[in-house]
Amino acid sequence: MKDLGPLKYFLGIEVACSSAGLFLCQRKYTLDIVSEAGLLGAKPSGSPIEQNHKLGLANGALLTDPEAYRRLVGRLIYLSVTRPDLAYSLHILSQFMQAPRIEHWEAALRVVRYLKGTPGQGILLHSDCDLTLQGWCDSDWAACPLTRRSLTGWLVFLGKSLVSWKTKKQHTVSRSSAEAEYRSMAAITCELKWLKGLLLSLGVNHPKSIDLFCDSELALHIAKNPVFHERTKHIEIDCHFVRDAITEGLITPGHVSTFLQLADIFTKALGKTQFDVLLSKLGIHDPHAPT
Repeated sequence: MKDLGPLKYFLGIEVACSSAGLFLCQRKYTLDIVSEAGLLGAKPSGSPIEQNHKLGLANGALLTDPEAYRRLVGRLIYLSVTRPDLAYSLHILSQFMQAPRIEHWEAALRVVRYLKGTPGQGILLHSDCDLTLQGWCDSDWAACPLTRRSLTGWLVFLGKSLVSWKTKKQHTVSRSSAEAEYRSMAAITCELKWLKGLLLSLGVNHPKSIDLFCDSELALHIAKNPVFHERTKHIEIDCHFVRDAITEGLITPGHVSTFLQLADIFTKALGKTQFDVLLSKLGIHDPHAPT
């Protein structure tokens, strides 16, 4: 074994250490992607994906070289290790790997043009962390135009640092927006339970219940109401799972306004203004950007 000194670069991830904490980014890897796509001279895009896009219903010509699309999206997926702002757009683009069309290729190039404007963006893991977990979850009901399955998005903070996030299509079709929101609560509850166990294995006890923020009052009502009724029978398993977590004191659900829902960035294609506002609240930084 060799002591290679302080960590600075590992598998494409650049690490900068200071009194403020650890900053993780993939600037060189990002610039390599932009260069390979031939977009070093292109005009940067303000957001990674167009608002109100219709990529799921695209019917343009199929790409003659789908391998180029698969290679580009695959590289972007690895980039999302330190770029939570790409989670939603890559979730959409990765659904068309089998038969990508012209519209999908153009959307992937838009992501690359967005990266050109923010190559050094990354996550700051704060040193002054109180080691308490906090979760945010959201869903976009019937988001997929083909299957009408809803989209789950959630994120977890450790102190002020973003440590975990996900965008994923739900496995079943939800019959109401409340059901879709509730399934998102069940998904993030699994992650919070795992993270609490991970912290405990590292010698960090988390005695307080974890705050979980959701913007659906009806989903919160289902979580707290111990009485099942006809409209919740089809989500009974998730009901038991979340309610047990509340009873055990693992989570404390709370309501947050839709306009303040941080997980929106993982479930919807937002306009540049709202996208930038939510991104700043996630603790995403770009030390290379001009001040």
